[in-house]
Amino acid sequence: MQLHELSPGVGAKKVSKRVGRGIGSGTGGRSGSGQDGQKSRSGYSRRFGFEGGQMPLIRRVPKRGFTNIFAKNYAIVNVGALNTFENGSVVTTEDILSKRLVNKSLSGIKILGNGELTKALTVQCAIVSASAKAKIEAAGGKVEVI
Repeated sequence: MQLHELSPGVGAKKVSKRVGRGIGSGTGGRSGSGQDGQKSRSGYSRRFGFEGGQMPLIRRVPKRGFTNIFAKNYAIVNVGALNTFENGSVVTTEDILSKRLVNKSLSGIKILGNGELTKALTVQCAIVSASAKAKIEAAGGKVEVI
């Protein structure tokens, strides 16, 4: 294939509609804009959400609550999932990410107490629930909040 043989795919190029070129063209006379009114004028444009003077939908629907931009979202890992690590190992955020227990750490990793832990692990995480801490320490491990 040579450079001069390249052509765009089928449907990639569309011939623009030529308006105002006589009555036989199908778009002559008023050029497809209708007879009168604001939308038939040249330079017409309207802002996003404008509904012809009617109260716009975004202003009609009720607003409630707010989004806290300072909220911290933690990635959740249950203690039952920590059984994938070797006995006596130190479990860090990077280790949990490398084992694919979570996709991303967000504001940190939070350990919850769902499941049973059978291995003694040293867990280093951002936050841990009371039940998870009790289960880790009952299995012979310890928790370090970083």
